[in-house]
Amino acid sequence: MRKLLLLSIVLITGLVFTGRLFYLQVYNTSFQQLSENNAIKVIYDYPQRGYIFDRNGKLLVANQPSYDVMVIPREVKPLDTLEFCNLLKITKKDFKEILAKARVYSPRLPSVVIPQLTKGEYAYLSEKMYKYEGFYIQKRSLRDYEVTHSANVLGYIAEVNPYIIKQNPDYQMGELIGRQGVEQQYEEVLRGVKGVKYIQKDRFNRDIGPFKEGIFDTLPERGKDISLTIDEVLQQYGEELFVNKRGGVVAIEPSSGEILALVTAPYYDPSLLVGRERSKNYTKLYYDSIAKPLYDRVLQGEYPPGSPFKTLTALIGLQEGIIDTKETVACHGGYTYGRGRKLGCHHHKSPLSMVGGIANSCNAYFCTAYRRSIEKYPTPQEGMTQWQRHLESFGLGNYLGTDLPSGRPGKIPSAALYNKVYKYPEYKWYATATISNAIGQGEVLLTPIQMANFTAAIANKGWYYKPHIIKNIHDVDTIPSVYTEKIQTTIDSEHFAPIIEGMHDAYNYGTASFLKIPDIEICGKTGTAENYTKIDGKRTQLTDHSVFIAFAPKDDPKIAIAVFVENGYWGSRWAGRIASLMIEKYIKGKITRTDLEKYVLNGSLEAEYAKPYSGEPFKINQ
Repeated sequence: MRKLLLLSIVLITGLVFTGRLFYLQVYNTSFQQLSENNAIKVIYDYPQRGYIFDRNGKLLVANQPSYDVMVIPREVKPLDTLEFCNLLKITKKDFKEILAKARVYSPRLPSVVIPQLTKGEYAYLSEKMYKYEGFYIQKRSLRDYEVTHSANVLGYIAEVNPYIIKQNPDYQMGELIGRQGVEQQYEEVLRGVKGVKYIQKDRFNRDIGPFKEGIFDTLPERGKDISLTIDEVLQQYGEELFVNKRGGVVAIEPSSGEILALVTAPYYDPSLLVGRERSKNYTKLYYDSIAKPLYDRVLQGEYPPGSPFKTLTALIGLQEGIIDTKETVACHGGYTYGRGRKLGCHHHKSPLSMVGGIANSCNAYFCTAYRRSIEKYPTPQEGMTQWQRHLESFGLGNYLGTDLPSGRPGKIPSAALYNKVYKYPEYKWYATATISNAIGQGEVLLTPIQMANFTAAIANKGWYYKPHIIKNIHDVDTIPSVYTEKIQTTIDSEHFAPIIEGMHDAYNYGTASFLKIPDIEICGKTGTAENYTKIDGKRTQLTDHSVFIAFAPKDDPKIAIAVFVENGYWGSRWAGRIASLMIEKYIKGKITRTDLEKYVLNGSLEAEYAKPYSGEPFKINQ
């Protein structure tokens, strides 16, 4: 019995050890364990990153070869440091710091010594690298920008940092990752899958061939190509029109929510953030605190929308049933309220109905509509909550959720905000305390993309798709469903006809009448947004912003657009001109009003931006 027990123990122990060895040798494919094995060298084969095209198949971003000098610290042997540093064109101090940092990261895994060699540098170094054990040259691909525009849309690629590696262990030190724009948003699609080779080493640390005859080796998988909704021609034209100006343009196809143009100005050439000069160029752009070229004004800029907001005030009034299209409102140079307070207006005929009120941008009309909307309910808090609900249905007051990684929510003030400001219930507040909201001033703030989106909703008579930049992912049948789900506003479709007619009349005889484009029926709304800042601790009014929204053609709209020009005076002076030109460029493919184009292309607001205070402020909202 004892002999059988002893024999059983020996057999069981032998089977356990044999099974474990079999598992480790044959079945265990843990890349992490293989990479930490002292007898195995890991070599990565990086895939080509996916190409980026515009909506019409124009290539925007391709790849170019790049070469990095890599090091595996544990494999480094004594070397002529001075000679090696001269080859790499770095100092001995820098070399020691790089090597120390690589050891801290991992003695077994590769780290970058010198990134992004040129072809000439690679050819020269490759012949001499055999002398320096532990160092080798890794081939990668960098971005090759085929255009000089759209940097805010495209983004860039940069080396991963320790935080990213900690969050995503698939990345190794020295690898590249998309930052900003579609490069970041669609990183998982564009990056592909890197290949890997495991090389067996003998006890003298010499390569003796593929580990287990290469059964664990994998080939790289190229990243998928993507097509954007951007129209490359329109995008470039928008940037040309914004030379020496600040602000931006967002153009959307109303029927799909596809973004046709996303221009922020000032802008920069995306190729500045490629290669060994990337870090220096990025630092220069980052510390430009005046022009702020890295600040995406159309996604992150929160501005008072001014008079284009009046279209929403009118829609809410119609939906709430507190005004109709036939009723007229008298205007005596503005809207008087409270104890002799007056919200001024420019000169136009009076009285006006809704269509004429929109065409002539009458402040008195829309203040009346707004006040009635709030006062319809027993308390201003209830009225404000209902007003807020309508606006949020247009995507306002919330980040729209576009497929770009940056954005701001804007601001639609709530009853809770005013309760806090006016210390309710100790002190009461009424609709007149918030009357500036009626004309897109007060506490209302929107981003330009939100302005373009609510314009698209008006063009569609009450619905929209979430604005998005992805048109398709090659070899993938669909895009995320969130961009194909129709979103309904709280406004019934029958209420949009008079708003559209008023916007059309703004071009026929109203505030945008001199911006007509032959053979295109445009519906638009001018805006002048007051602009305040603090100078020496004092709230100071600067030159107003120029705002314009429009869509065209009136029937079956193909484009909805919002233009915002900082310190651009009034709506039709700069924003209206730019909007009209971009609409014609997109619909006709050419410009017939060359006088208008020349005025904008040659126009500059640089002198305006150089002033700390731009003189007498404008008092009207056109």
